[in-house]
Amino acid sequence: MTRTPRLPPLVVETREIEPVADLLSLTDPHNPLAWLRRGEGLVGSGAAVVTIGAPGSPPLSRPIAEIWRELVSHARISDPVQLPGTGLVGFGALGFDPASPAPPFLVVPQAITGVHGGRAWVTTIREDSDPEPGLPASVPYGPHWSATLGPGLLEPDDYQWAVRSGIEAITAGEVEKVVLARDLVGTIPAGADLRRLVRALATSYPDTWTFAVDGLIGASPETLITVDRGAVTARVLAGTTARGADAAEDAAAAHALEASRKDLDEHRFAVTSVVEALAPLTRDLVAPDEPHLLELPNLWHLATDVSGLLSNGASALDLARVLHPTAAVAGTPTDAALAVIRRLEPFDRGRYAGPVGWIDARGDGEWAIALRCAQIGVQPQHDAAADSDTIPVVAHAGAGIVAASDPETELLETRVKFRPIVDALA
Repeated sequence: MTRTPRLPPLVVETREIEPVADLLSLTDPHNPLAWLRRGEGLVGSGAAVVTIGAPGSPPLSRPIAEIWRELVSHARISDPVQLPGTGLVGFGALGFDPASPAPPFLVVPQAITGVHGGRAWVTTIREDSDPEPGLPASVPYGPHWSATLGPGLLEPDDYQWAVRSGIEAITAGEVEKVVLARDLVGTIPAGADLRRLVRALATSYPDTWTFAVDGLIGASPETLITVDRGAVTARVLAGTTARGADAAEDAAAAHALEASRKDLDEHRFAVTSVVEALAPLTRDLVAPDEPHLLELPNLWHLATDVSGLLSNGASALDLARVLHPTAAVAGTPTDAALAVIRRLEPFDRGRYAGPVGWIDARGDGEWAIALRCAQIGVQPQHDAAADSDTIPVVAHAGAGIVAASDPETELLETRVKFRPIVDALA
């Protein structure tokens, strides 16, 4: 039986405050809510006022974007600040596979503190009958900690077998491209201050979207969709190589990626899937003919920025739904690629490679693809060895497989992609 969560009338009040030195200090050490980039962003604090699709709850009876619109329609919102992320905001993380048991998840906390363009604000949210909550307070950081990680359900040799099987599916005409992931599993100390993991990622990868939603913590370089007063932008990343050890080697690696037919084909598939998905909901859609190089501390990516304008009343959540899963994280054609992934990956990805981000009352928001991340907490299929002193953690990394792929090279690519989260956990 399906159900829709109770949607209480909300009272939402935003006020401008003095600049905030450390946003992360204002969120829960053990269940942080955060969306950060270049020292700006949003953090949530306090108990959840509304939770939609909590883990273990029955499936939702209608799309989460519709439920959000209903919640907004019942809210009384005072927002004189009018910046991206002010007013009523929900933090969300959606599952990768539509058939996954991981439900779409959206949470509205009691308070949201944000920084944008040098200005800071706090938004308090409560049910109509509740007293006004207090302002968020800074919480001292707990001690440093580290994780232990090891092979998961798809070990390196098994992953190369999966890649060969994916190439066979391509040769047989089943798919043109498929993205195959592998996993690492481990534990962290019980009671660990998870804000330290968020801060390590935000410090090392300031140009990525650093996120924490319901134990999903990571630093994604790939924007799925941004909507700001009707303007739509999406960044497509597909095609990857490691940075060189010195300037000459680094320049050679970048040039080789730009000239790689395999990577250019993979990128073209990804851009086409994004443009085709956005076209029905947008106008004046523009996608450059050639990708540009995106430089990260440990990787070069081929990147294309797609832009346009909304052509109807759709929201950022609606666009995230039609875009996901893109060819960059699933393959093409999408349905056939998902079938190959289900056949070759011995685990459910959960929220890895799914949309993660936030949405506001206007339908604006920012959503990234949950990459370079780890899920903190129980994932029964992995049977991570956790006890009362530890908490399980699962991380994933994948590579795009096309006809010209080499299994050993794709395995090495996953090792490079694991590096940000593995280094931060260590």
